[in-house]
Amino acid sequence: MGWGIGTSSVVVGKHHFPRPPRVPLPARLPRLLPELLLLVAVNAVYKYGRKVANGHTDEAYRHADSVWSFERGVHLPSEASVQRLMLHSETVIHAANYLYATVHFPAMVIFLGWMFAKKRAHYLWIRRAIVIQTMLALIGHLFFPLAPPRLLKSDGMVDTAAAYGPAVYGKPDGDSLANQFAAMPSLHVGWALAIAVGLIAAYRSRWRWLWLLHPLVTMLVVVGTANHYWLDCIVGCALLGVGLAVIPGPVTDPPELPADRRHWAWPLKRRPVQD
Repeated sequence: MGWGIGTSSVVVGKHHFPRPPRVPLPARLPRLLPELLLLVAVNAVYKYGRKVANGHTDEAYRHADSVWSFERGVHLPSEASVQRLMLHSETVIHAANYLYATVHFPAMVIFLGWMFAKKRAHYLWIRRAIVIQTMLALIGHLFFPLAPPRLLKSDGMVDTAAAYGPAVYGKPDGDSLANQFAAMPSLHVGWALAIAVGLIAAYRSRWRWLWLLHPLVTMLVVVGTANHYWLDCIVGCALLGVGLAVIPGPVTDPPELPADRRHWAWPLKRRPVQD
């Protein structure tokens, strides 16, 4: 069997296949290894940036007083009112603490893995927005250190993780890897909204809007456990909006090509070869 590649067709033996057009850069589908390296690098930069932003204790408490006063000035409901409702049930507060401690990062990993495997063009779109959102959040941590409500003595809120478990943080320490003064913005809520938006955009089921319950529940959890203010949640969501506003919308997958023009890509699914 002979192979010949012309300018407008691919020859396999006696068969001629139209040569696939070069796919524009925005429509190129991502590959696994470069994506893994990119996401690991983004996570490392974010973690290191939070460490660098740590230690501004006095400034973080001043900002906390300002955020609390601002929220009351614009008549946002008190975070303490949400927590009082949750404290009526130890089951609810334990569940909230568990969700806060365990869901945030694993949910994002599972979401990105699923989108990469099943909806790769939509994955590329939402991944770009999430990277922008995360890097903007890091700027917020660097320039606006903020103590969460659970560290304030005057707001009447309880550190539910310390009181009921499971505990996530120890005593605030400006030299620790866990920056407890990085409440602004809330990526717990921002990432939860990104997951919901990505799934709503990628699927056509009439039930897909129920994914909005994920960021809603997450917001109630982070506020009720005294880890974030309403304003943190609002800004975390707004940063996703910035990311979505500055990148192109999702593109459809390129059409399927003849078998000889495909390659194996994780997870063992044939994908078109891009020139």
